[in-house]
Amino acid sequence: MKIGITSAFFAACLFAGLTLSPACAFAETIKDAKSDNASLLKKPKSENRASMEAMQIPSHGAQMNALVYVAAGAGPHPVVILLHGFPGNERNLDLAQDMRRAGWDVVYFNYRGAWGSSGDFSFSHGIEDVAAMIAYMRQPANAERLRLDPARIVLVGHSMGGFMAVQAASADPAIKGIAMISAADMGGMFEQMSKQKSPQTALHDMSAGLAGEGMAPLSGCTPDGLAKELADHASAWAFQSKVDALKGLPALVVTSDDGLASANEAFANALRHADDTRVTTVHLATDHAYSDRRIELSHALVKWLAPLAR
Repeated sequence: MKIGITSAFFAACLFAGLTLSPACAFAETIKDAKSDNASLLKKPKSENRASMEAMQIPSHGAQMNALVYVAAGAGPHPVVILLHGFPGNERNLDLAQDMRRAGWDVVYFNYRGAWGSSGDFSFSHGIEDVAAMIAYMRQPANAERLRLDPARIVLVGHSMGGFMAVQAASADPAIKGIAMISAADMGGMFEQMSKQKSPQTALHDMSAGLAGEGMAPLSGCTPDGLAKELADHASAWAFQSKVDALKGLPALVVTSDDGLASANEAFANALRHADDTRVTTVHLATDHAYSDRRIELSHALVKWLAPLAR
């Protein structure tokens, strides 16, 4: 889950309308004015063309920064909710562009307490935030405005985002499919640690591992607190505990050479053993960020999505 932190996110902040700096606060003030002239950029006047909309989505009293890549055409378009990892350095927005080009609306957002979204980050909050985003996209007014079909929502998650996708889909039978890209089975990881080490050592090692991923973009949390949260929910959050809820759901399981492949392959096999005939697995020999296999990753994802768009 460790990717080098860059400043690109902050450079794009003004134009994305996020709230990480005074410049971004200014952009939010302009956006909130709700005036046709309240923009630094001119939008082409053409109906139903592709666009990118920046917005804030409510979740449990906080506001989550979000981008919606709206596909060209009248729609309604199927929807991908794109879920980032821990802490979220790799945003996979190249995949968002490719999925939009294939006719999908793509929603990207930052969980509460992550990358400038208000509130506190936790794994429990992240699970709630995904549910809040799904509910927002299903509201008729939002679906009409964004030209999306709320009956065709697919979750695509990278790393911890794969964990979030599993939790959300297992609780929401209306989700049409999940794609897991090097998914991090956070609960399963802690369960495995607990079998091999004392409880205190497992907590210490998980805390150290989370801290090592780089927590600067996350607010309202500590490595120790997050490790304790995983300890408290490990069995309920482990992927293997979600097999019955997810069997029969179309699933794409993409793995790499990052050490997470065996757990993901075990989950895919468990789904197949539960008579889920719609499980697709792809392995790409690369790192956790798929740094030198981005095109292959995109092709695999877009190909898998194609039948779900119908």
